[in-house]
Amino acid sequence: MTKTQGEDAHPDIFAFFQGRKERMENTKRPLIGLVPLMDYQKASYWMLPGYMEGIQQAGGVPVMLPLTDDAQALARLADTCDGFLLTGGQDVAPSVYGAAQTSLCGETCPPRDAMEQKLLALARAQDKPVLGICRGIQFLNAALGGTLWQDLPVEYPSEVNHHQTGAYEAPIHTVRLLPGTPLADLLGKDTLPVNSYHHQAIHTLAPGLAAMAAAPDGIIEAVYEPGKRFVWAVQWHPEFSYKVNEDSRKIFAAFVGAC
Repeated sequence: MTKTQGEDAHPDIFAFFQGRKERMENTKRPLIGLVPLMDYQKASYWMLPGYMEGIQQAGGVPVMLPLTDDAQALARLADTCDGFLLTGGQDVAPSVYGAAQTSLCGETCPPRDAMEQKLLALARAQDKPVLGICRGIQFLNAALGGTLWQDLPVEYPSEVNHHQTGAYEAPIHTVRLLPGTPLADLLGKDTLPVNSYHHQAIHTLAPGLAAMAAAPDGIIEAVYEPGKRFVWAVQWHPEFSYKVNEDSRKIFAAFVGAC
């Protein structure tokens, strides 16, 4: 990748965050709050181990949060945790981005939407690091004023496979990393092979967010919020691939290192 003006703004970003990780080994390891996934059929919260393991191998201590929109409880969590991971899960309710829900939208989780709206606002107000994955990028965009495609295969058909089946750690398509963005500087490349398992995606980008990666069909696959310490989100799944993919580990390391 050729050197761009943006690279001067993010010098050797991975080395910086890796150094933070090494220093954390001799100090307090950051506490990372993970928003739970909801299983309505089993009336239970659950968590894919890859989210927690990805944070642990990067030097953080992951904890699954309660699903609540209680203001006092969320304020306590925002004060206590050093960073927050917005995990995958059900579709974001179109009401979050001011749209009518169509039959194309899948199952939603209104309690989670309500919780994440408040928690994200608290985290951003305190400049706490936030990483969104899959639904996480969609919710971040919707909460900050953007919109979503409710169903890509119908509303935005393309030849790109955004919904692979099986072998979720393996890449299924590529994304183009936008030069001068923190993700491009972190990974030091122009193109990144990624896995993919989603049927919704960013339609219009929220004001205040900037794209960091895009699929060959133009779908935005990574974003960040300039001016914040660390508010990043990706559409793919580093929690599935971190064991076999160094770039996925670097994303977790950058997140934990910022906390």
